Amino acid sequence: MIYVGTPPSTNEHGYREKYRAYIDPSLPVARNGDDKDGSGMLYWPGYSTIPRTSRATYLDWLAGGRDDASYNVGYMFLYFYGIERRFFVDNPPDAEKAELLLEVRRLSVLYQDNHSARRYLGQFIQFAEVATADVANISPVFESTDWEMPASIKFALGVFVEAGHAISADWLLSWLCCHPDYSRRMPAKRCPEEFRALFRLRFGAKFPDGLKVNKPKKTLTFRYQAASNEFDGTLMPDISGKPLPDVSGLRKPIRIAQEIADAVTDELDKYSRFLGRNAQAHGSVEAHALLPFDLWPLFRSEEIEELRSWASAIVRAGGVIPSADVIERLEGQRPEKIGKRQLTDASDALARLGIGLAPDPRFGLRSPKSLEPVVLFDLGEPVETLETVSETYRTVLIELALGSFVAHADGHIADPERQSLLDRIASADGLSDVERRRLRANLDWFLAVPPDLSLLRRKLKDLDPEKHADVRAALVSAAHADGTVSSDEVAGIEKIYKSLGLDPTLAYSDLHAGEVEDGPRTVRMAQPTVPGEAIPETKSPATPRLDVARIAAIRSDTERVSSVLGDIFSEADESGNLSEGAAPAALSGLDRKHSALVHDLIQQAHWTEDAFHQLCSQHKLLAAGALEAVNEWAFEAYEEALLDEYDGYELAEDVAALLKTDIDKGGRHVQIEAT
Repeated sequence: MIYVGTPPSTNEHGYREKYRAYIDPSLPVARNGDDKDGSGMLYWPGYSTIPRTSRATYLDWLAGGRDDASYNVGYMFLYFYGIERRFFVDNPPDAEKAELLLEVRRLSVLYQDNHSARRYLGQFIQFAEVATADVANISPVFESTDWEMPASIKFALGVFVEAGHAISADWLLSWLCCHPDYSRRMPAKRCPEEFRALFRLRFGAKFPDGLKVNKPKKTLTFRYQAASNEFDGTLMPDISGKPLPDVSGLRKPIRIAQEIADAVTDELDKYSRFLGRNAQAHGSVEAHALLPFDLWPLFRSEEIEELRSWASAIVRAGGVIPSADVIERLEGQRPEKIGKRQLTDASDALARLGIGLAPDPRFGLRSPKSLEPVVLFDLGEPVETLETVSETYRTVLIELALGSFVAHADGHIADPERQSLLDRIASADGLSDVERRRLRANLDWFLAVPPDLSLLRRKLKDLDPEKHADVRAALVSAAHADGTVSSDEVAGIEKIYKSLGLDPTLAYSDLHAGEVEDGPRTVRMAQPTVPGEAIPETKSPATPRLDVARIAAIRSDTERVSSVLGDIFSEADESGNLSEGAAPAALSGLDRKHSALVHDLIQQAHWTEDAFHQLCSQHKLLAAGALEAVNEWAFEAYEEALLDEYDGYELAEDVAALLKTDIDKGGRHVQIEAT
């Protein structure tokens, strides 16, 4: 596979040169080939123009089997110049063309880490496959860095369309992946095998017989530019004398492929994000559990069934288990501290098995500490999206949180209090069976674990004064749930009022109003009789009477303001108000206060919880809401969270690095504000 002899000359580019690939025996060669680094090689090396030491090195490389990639890539190109000339200029028999193509494929693997080698050898392979007109030897390509669709893919698709064959899932995906306008999202990059497998399934469900594509009028024409820069040529492939259609300009198939790919990417989003946070967890139980259900038979895991058996046994035993035991079972090591993200991942993984976890990591007042328990329970069915719930669910969960706080105030959970809260779940309209199961389990956790008053204070202290009445109505409803308001419950409500900046004595008038009917009292008209007035007889109940109508009215007030309380307990702050102290560069998608916060956050890799809260306070933001807002923005901008909750808050290094680069360059996610 080499040319030996006196090299012919070429007038290419207006001046005479000898063909580069010819080994001219008349030229001197050094005794030792010690130029492996290629210091004597030119950009376009030619045997006749390189120094004698380089010639000796090249001959050593050839004699050694042409398989030592430690030699400078220029020696490989000098050899390759001869192969491409033989294939395209000399036009040898098909059998020899097949050998030449096989050799170039071998070289492409040998020098796969070199960008230039990948480009030129890949181009040759594409055109050689087209030139041999054997579509059976062409495989779909799912990654391409070229600015246009590879020739081999155009050729194969043209053959299918010309023959009237339907396009398969793999070929449609290859068409999309090689399209110059397509940009792969993170799940497709991070888990390509799962992405392709799910694409096949979704394509097959939509097009069981494949996708029929109308033949365009435009025909294929390829132009090959030799890597040696010594020749170029035009190739017009055909089948049985018929030119092949050029499908690269068609839009409808790409739109269909893009829609399927977007849906598949969304389905893999949780799985991908988990792998992004846990790079070594690919194939783990927790990762596998986050796969879409349809992929489970294709990516089997015996450990998943073991996890299901373990969790089911816990549920049958009552469901209460230390939170650290759950994380240890999923992650393989016992955590010192449990963050909300860990609990959310665990909840998602178990939900795929039909097992629920309480407290609800997305909507709960707080996450359990490592020494506190969680509740595992039967969801009734596997659930893929725990975050999708009704507004009624959010409202009732808030009421349960407030009610359990008041119930804990006297140090004893009375049966009527528990039953009243259970009745609230049962009587709520618009809840699914799964939501009722989740609420009952969350109530079990609320009643089993004492509330954290300091956290509650922190969430209430910055509440808009206009919304104080709504919180007061919900607390009064909870206090009257068992028909008895104890002094400890009053004291607990006083503490909350104090956190709101209200006069604690208002608790008494509010609680008293909860026992009085909202309407005029009927009295007897005065009649002239003997001096004095008889007091009408009234029946005093032996125990305090619970006015159902009044409590219903209070409950209605609570439901009316569910959005207000939801902002408190879901740890979300969607405020869009702008602050005076704006960051010098506003981040696209964030308001000024959150942008300024991000600028400060990326200055260090780790923040303690106290330091993070203090920083948020400096920017006049609630910490919990700021965390959610910043992470949601990061997911949109970089497809990863910026902050992970672990012994405080850890900065995601890759996201922070991209963010710093964008800020420094005034990049895609940064808008420099005019002064």
